[in-house]
Amino acid sequence: MNRRTAIRRLATFFLATASLAEAQQAGKLFRIGYLDHSTAAGSAVLVKAFLHELSKLGWIEGKNFTIDYRFGEQKSERLPELAADLVRLKVDLIVVSETNASLAAKNATTTIPIVMTNPGDPVGTGLVVSLAQPGGNVTGFSALGPELNTKRLEILKDAVPKLARVGLLMGAGGSAGRDLSLKELRPAAVALKLKLEEIDTQADAKGLESAFKTAKQKQVGAIMTTAARPFFAERKRIVELAVKYRLPAIYYSKAYVDEGGLMFYGADVDDLFRKAAHYVDRILKGTKPADLPVQQAMKFAFIISLKAAKQIGLTLSPAFLSRANQVIQ
Repeated sequence: MNRRTAIRRLATFFLATASLAEAQQAGKLFRIGYLDHSTAAGSAVLVKAFLHELSKLGWIEGKNFTIDYRFGEQKSERLPELAADLVRLKVDLIVVSETNASLAAKNATTTIPIVMTNPGDPVGTGLVVSLAQPGGNVTGFSALGPELNTKRLEILKDAVPKLARVGLLMGAGGSAGRDLSLKELRPAAVALKLKLEEIDTQADAKGLESAFKTAKQKQVGAIMTTAARPFFAERKRIVELAVKYRLPAIYYSKAYVDEGGLMFYGADVDDLFRKAAHYVDRILKGTKPADLPVQQAMKFAFIISLKAAKQIGLTLSPAFLSRANQVIQ
């Protein structure tokens, strides 16, 4: 065999090997794990956005991927075991929602890629080393939750004449997200000359009713919630209680306004879930999580519902309304 023939055969071998590897990869049924602190019903709208974007990228559930869902049912203590369960299933990648779910997944594995959708401060909570160079097996997107809370507090003061007290509904028990929210909100309230009434709240029917009664007893003039997924799951009930107790409220997700809430200011979380689908696509095709920078939310909106304002007897000035991206009649 001469040298030229040997080289030709070697090249043919490598091309055939590469083609076989590509065919095997193309025919593989990937297994995705999904870990969320909330409930299936409470997360449905976000999961739908994620799956729809995946389908646009050529991913068809049951054909080239399956997805294993694990929901904490609003109980943070369940997340570590649920994360461990996904690891035992040997999923190819784990998609996580907020900070607590992200931390549980990171503690459960150092090898399976993890894509975050909307934690508040991934660097501050130790999820990644830096946004530009996350390192390890975790990457994804950040909703800038703690920073935006301060802006929401400012908006409430501008919306409600002579506002002196704001009730802050917080998930009962400690969490990384809660601590970050308080770190930002407490000094902001002082600067705005507002009294921040911190109300520990169980995110169920009885707990939420009790929290709103407490808010009225404390004579708060408006309310807001921390960006916790248990509250998101109960957003319809929260909006109804805000109307019942005639309390102006600003929310961290547009979904609250869709349910009849007064105001929303924040990141487009649906957009973050759609973008997460693109990271999932790239990682399943071979990109390492450490090579994908953590991206912060870029799309923000301020939406006001005049119908909700009328329900609680709140008159909003033309100047205030002009600041909104959208005013719903």
